Amino acid sequence: MRLSRRRWLQLALALPGGSWLERYRALAAPYRNQVRITAIKAMQLRFGSNNCLIKIETDAGLVGYGEAGASGPMARARLRTMESLLIGKDPLAIEVHFHNMSTLMHTYMAHIPTISGVDIALWDLAGKILGLPVHRLLGGPFRTEIPMYSHGLGLNMLDKQSCRDWAQRIREMPEGFTVFKIGIDPVVGVPAARFANTLTSEQLRRVAQAYANVREAVGSEIDIAVHCHNEFDTPSAIGIAKAVEPADPLFLEDPLDVPFHEGWLALKQATRIPILTGEKLELVRGFRPFLDHRAVDIIHPDLAFAGGFTGVKKIADYAAMSRIPVALHNVGTAVLTAASAQFAASIHNFYRSESALGRKERLVEQMVPATPLVVRKGMLQLPQGPGLGIELDQEFIRSQMLPGEPWWG
Repeated sequence: MRLSRRRWLQLALALPGGSWLERYRALAAPYRNQVRITAIKAMQLRFGSNNCLIKIETDAGLVGYGEAGASGPMARARLRTMESLLIGKDPLAIEVHFHNMSTLMHTYMAHIPTISGVDIALWDLAGKILGLPVHRLLGGPFRTEIPMYSHGLGLNMLDKQSCRDWAQRIREMPEGFTVFKIGIDPVVGVPAARFANTLTSEQLRRVAQAYANVREAVGSEIDIAVHCHNEFDTPSAIGIAKAVEPADPLFLEDPLDVPFHEGWLALKQATRIPILTGEKLELVRGFRPFLDHRAVDIIHPDLAFAGGFTGVKKIADYAAMSRIPVALHNVGTAVLTAASAQFAASIHNFYRSESALGRKERLVEQMVPATPLVVRKGMLQLPQGPGLGIELDQEFIRSQMLPGEPWWG
């Protein structure tokens, strides 16, 4: 079933560079209707936020893995309603499946996230059937090293010594990350993702001091970003932007609620800091008003929430028309990390991807010991194997199942 390199080059060169779906259709055509989907399953682990893994089985014995931005029970409930659209069907008909899943079903809360996981698994499966990594199916690679960013965990930003200690720890990380996103919530005293009252002058002074302390500790060789969770009103968001400007952050993420409203325009006009949003938005319809109104500088979709490869590729294409770069949100497992890398290699307007690699527990890394996810100098080396390019350690996954979850239920 593997596509020869010569045949792949012949097909790829015969197609226009931007026609990624046409490219995929041509690559897949000789293999259509040879494999059938037999089962779709979901399982949630103890880590990876509240995401769950998706598994698509086929009559050829090939398996595709994806990751959905929904809990195990929610995803399984949605999968049961979608089985009639997928079981017995050709897994290579990805565009047809995406259309049917996204337009023929009621859009419950977990609907698009579950579709996202299925779509990722279908592309993984397509890559395995054709013997190619997903980034080649999508028209890449534009790059073989993926810029990543990590998180500022375990520091008290209002304590200068804590900031210095943290700065020393991150400099010693073997992954060599040079960008860290640091949450604002402990500084203002508001739990993450909980609506905050309008910030006081004292709270804004603490914000300014906190990020100034971090900048002083890391110097100019490390970039920092300000992490919010859609909890502030417009005056507070503008106040935060002005407070952190002297620290020269790389971007300000999600200070306002979504979907789009004119507060985003007011914020963008009030600051020179790049504004970023997108982790809670779905499909092109969620991102379009932000892009049409030039309300953000960077969009930040999550493959597991916003539509998988198919949906987010369309988002990236739309953003490219406005020359807006695409970052990727990712608080998931090795599956989403590998998927994000494959996607990042497939678009020209990529910015950087979030990552849970390099954490003390190394849970993401332990999922794929046979196909390590390697980060050097803050750059993830693009997996080159078929599909997502990873092999999951099923025994480790079994050891990390969320209590009460069925084994690939």
